[in-house]
Amino acid sequence: MANSGSGWIPSRASGSWRSHRLTLIGGAALVTVLAVGAVLLLRGGGGDNGDERARVAAQEFLDAWAEGELARAAEVTDDPAEAESLLESVMSNTAPEEISFEVGDDSAPSDAARAPDGARAVPFTARFTLAGLGEWSYEGEALAVPGEGEAWSLRWESALLHPDLVEGQTLVNTVLWPERAPILAADESPLADRAPVWEISIWPAQLTDEERAWSVLDELDAGIDVAALGERVAEAEPDQAVPVVTVREEVYAAHAEELLPVPGLQFAERERTLALAARAVVGSVDPETGEGTSGLQSRYQEVLAGTPGGRLVIADRTTGVAVRTLEEREGEAGLPVATTIDPEVQRAAEEALAGADKEGSIVAIRSSTGEVLAAADAPTGGFERSLQGQLPPGSTFKVITAAHLLESGVAVDDPLGCPRYVTVNGQRFENQGEFELADDTDLHDAFTASCNTAFIGQLDRFEPGSLGETAQAFGIGGTWDVGAATFDGAVPVSEEDNQLAASLIGQHQVLASPLGMASVAGTVAAGGFHQPVLVPEAVEAPHTPAVELSEATFEALRGLMRDTVTEGSASALADVPGEPHGKTGTAEFENEEGEVATHAWMIGYLGAEDVAFAVMLEDGGSGGRDAGPLAADFLNGFVERR
Repeated sequence: MANSGSGWIPSRASGSWRSHRLTLIGGAALVTVLAVGAVLLLRGGGGDNGDERARVAAQEFLDAWAEGELARAAEVTDDPAEAESLLESVMSNTAPEEISFEVGDDSAPSDAARAPDGARAVPFTARFTLAGLGEWSYEGEALAVPGEGEAWSLRWESALLHPDLVEGQTLVNTVLWPERAPILAADESPLADRAPVWEISIWPAQLTDEERAWSVLDELDAGIDVAALGERVAEAEPDQAVPVVTVREEVYAAHAEELLPVPGLQFAERERTLALAARAVVGSVDPETGEGTSGLQSRYQEVLAGTPGGRLVIADRTTGVAVRTLEEREGEAGLPVATTIDPEVQRAAEEALAGADKEGSIVAIRSSTGEVLAAADAPTGGFERSLQGQLPPGSTFKVITAAHLLESGVAVDDPLGCPRYVTVNGQRFENQGEFELADDTDLHDAFTASCNTAFIGQLDRFEPGSLGETAQAFGIGGTWDVGAATFDGAVPVSEEDNQLAASLIGQHQVLASPLGMASVAGTVAAGGFHQPVLVPEAVEAPHTPAVELSEATFEALRGLMRDTVTEGSASALADVPGEPHGKTGTAEFENEEGEVATHAWMIGYLGAEDVAFAVMLEDGGSGGRDAGPLAADFLNGFVERR
């Protein structure tokens, strides 16, 4: 009865030795086969062993290619330099996300016209995952040639990488993005869409008056570092275009008369996806990659961009001209993102803010629904502080402090007093300008005059966390689902009495965004919190506060905010039609020089209109003196457009 046995035949793969197991019948046969195998190894080919060596060489090449080790793959061929060059070209021009190969089980003698006797044609399947195309595969063939001794190599030819490639050609995959969908205002007009821009560059050989060129470029107010630009121009070749800046069409038109006559300046009109309004909130798109880089453009990148298609071609390596299309797939167009922005309200906010010559924000919401009607920021292309700013709100926060006092039983006409200063735990607090009022000053007059010491004098009516609890009724400190990134306010629990005292007047660690403070005013107007909403379709679970205030408290707050306009610190709004209600705020902070500076705030709402607002100027001075007139400009512009 025959006995079974097994043995191991070594073979070279990927620069190392590995074993292929053979199952043999009979012990004598085992010795014979091993002996024959050893001879074949030494001779480097023949019979079944030649087929195996051919497959091993092909596998080694394909494994190295799949692993991105192109030089190692090229070394398996008989022309490593040419092989590596085309491998690099194909990989660079197709940028596969994934790549794998499967060597076929069978090899066959090669066509004598292609290679000498003994060569083997090894079939394989290539599978690529390519951007815009997804999975793509083809059947290829590697021509393995026996060498001296043990080693086999692959005959180099362009067809090794794809059967349709000939010398001088490569593969190129192009991602074909559909036209980006727009971001829309509430009336379906575009807030972001394709729009013309102008690229400005310098032709060094033609630049005969550098001082004039630097002067007109600096007037663009586009953040151009003219010193660095001068260095780049000096280092450039005479006929090499030096990029300077890309500006919007309105900027180019405003300065064209000064720019065009300057020798050496060049201009090219292009088209890009641009924010047409609410620029900081809408965000921007990288002109090279087409991807959103900030704001709504980034948050809704996949929705707006859609699904790309792709085109894979054989192209001439020298000219890049496509010779033949191997695969082409269409993408799916993106979908518009609809917002609640009202173009007329947004325009009124942007025009008012443009005249302030300060960094800041204006936010307007519909009080009854929380819909964001405007979110303007200055600078227009900067940080969206309107939604995400984290700033001390100063005395605008007294709306919440007053709400707590009213809820705890204090009446509007209850006397609080208003001394020039008070001291808590050794920390002195004073009123702006160190004013003082009569000892019998009531809550009404303390609120309308924005008396810090009157509110701090009621410290014993607050527990360390009670201010934050009242703030919850206004949505502050919750987690909002707005459809955009927002900062939703913070009122930390105070550990010391002086910290709590500062918190009562919107200082210490109390922080809010302009959107948050506009919502505070809107909550008073509506008699309850309505979470702000910017992108309605994206809002799944709007925040609902756990704390509610009485209607009597809201009614009292409405009277206080109206009287602050008619007889108090918000008098800058007195002539605005529509029964404006307001509260000023001047919030101290430490600037970069370590000095105490102030943000200027004004919040409020129009009684005759369903709109609440917040105006904030960073390092802007006083709420009444500086933010107040800006708020009046905005509201007057709003009323005119209604």
